[in-house]
Amino acid sequence: MNELLLRSLTPSVLGVLVRRGADFAAAEDAVQDALIEAVRVWPAGPPRDPKGWLTTVAWRKFLDAARSDASRRRREDLVDEQPAPGPAPAVDDTLQLYFLCAHPSLTPSSAVALTLRAVGGLTTRQIAQAYLVPEATMAQRISRAKRTVSGVRFDRPGDVSTVLRVLYLVFNEGYSGDIDLSVEAIRLTRQLAASIDHPEVAGLLALMLLHHARRAARTAPDGSLVPLAEQDRGRWDTESIAEGVEILQAAIARDRLGEFQAQAAIAALHADAPTAQETDWVQIVEWYDELACLTDSPVVRLNRAVAVGEADGPRAGLAALAALNDALPRHAAVAAYLHERDGDLATAARLYAEAARKAPNLAERDHLTRQAARLNARRTR
Repeated sequence: MNELLLRSLTPSVLGVLVRRGADFAAAEDAVQDALIEAVRVWPAGPPRDPKGWLTTVAWRKFLDAARSDASRRRREDLVDEQPAPGPAPAVDDTLQLYFLCAHPSLTPSSAVALTLRAVGGLTTRQIAQAYLVPEATMAQRISRAKRTVSGVRFDRPGDVSTVLRVLYLVFNEGYSGDIDLSVEAIRLTRQLAASIDHPEVAGLLALMLLHHARRAARTAPDGSLVPLAEQDRGRWDTESIAEGVEILQAAIARDRLGEFQAQAAIAALHADAPTAQETDWVQIVEWYDELACLTDSPVVRLNRAVAVGEADGPRAGLAALAALNDALPRHAAVAAYLHERDGDLATAARLYAEAARKAPNLAERDHLTRQAARLNARRTR
């Protein structure tokens, strides 16, 4: 542990928190908590970006403390940080910062990357993973964006679609990554929905609520991942599901379909199924077709292959998968699942092990490793 490094980073991290709106005393407490966390976890695996790591953890500590204090004042018990239904009051200028960083002088992709780094608190590595590009490429993109806006007046807000993209990526990192940012993304999206009448803003809020509703069931008591088909649906948050479906239906009724509405429709079909076996996979494939037309995203087509495998059988899913680049993240995991469904346990076990080596986080790696071990055990019986 490099104590000199920690001391040298402390003032700049403290300055970031104060600029984001934290009062000095609360910011000091949050930074101290982050330093304690660094002393605990860095010896086992120091981060590539120490300042980014400390800033993210300190900001999270500050938000946790602020929520705890607000909870005591309101005398409410906010269990597991579930987002409260209804519009959120505008209590800070974070959302405004998102718009300002999404500056018109930047390309949409550069604006998203810069905002995620400067305001969202994500590391360059996390942003690169979200964009499916090497970390060095993303670092260059962020540096170019900083140079572009250097000396530019931040008095022209960016496009709402760019801000939506940032909020979506922040939520995804919080939902599946190492740092909890999902509640903050929902809070900001509620603010945006309350101030802008836009069907895609509503679609994104619905998508977040529907995914977040499954949060309690996504992990077992030991912290291991629980696949969607095996989740205890009784633990899903029905209030968030009902709110998400209501918001989605109102957005779709306006007949201005966008990618977030389409994704939310898929999530709603999963939420509507009483059991995994009763999932309407045929309709989910149709929504993936709509989504593929809207985005032409290889990740969408990867998820579509899973849905095709459920709707038309594993060989149909494998045929859809064959048209995709096998370098895609989670391609090996999807192939493993479809081969297992098709009865090819040897290939499935090998692919699960390969997917585990490429997993973006520890929980996913452990889950895939257990899947490979399970199939290898079955083959040796």
